[in-house]
Amino acid sequence: MSSYDRIYAIVRQIPYGQVATYGQVAELADLAGRARLVGYALFRVSPLQDDVPWHRVINAKGEISESPFRNGGDYLQRSLLESEGVQFSPTGKISLSHYRWQPD
Repeated sequence: MSSYDRIYAIVRQIPYGQVATYGQVAELADLAGRARLVGYALFRVSPLQDDVPWHRVINAKGEISESPFRNGGDYLQRSLLESEGVQFSPTGKISLSHYRWQPD
């Protein structure tokens, strides 16, 4: 199984209404210290692809990692998270203590 396949397998497990950080996904995929690789893998997922909930992965600050290369994906990510009941602070942060996925 490729690194990307391992990453996608972990991301598919993140429950509705919860989030994980890039570093957390990397660790769970046995790729500790490779959070950036998780970002690269998720960048390759089509925003409309529904079997990999890419929008549930955020940075360690509890924020959406914004990029000019995402062609509006930042706004889509926030919208998808909000539709799942995830709330953002006025500064655009998500409470990791409240919404962070804690796998068994």
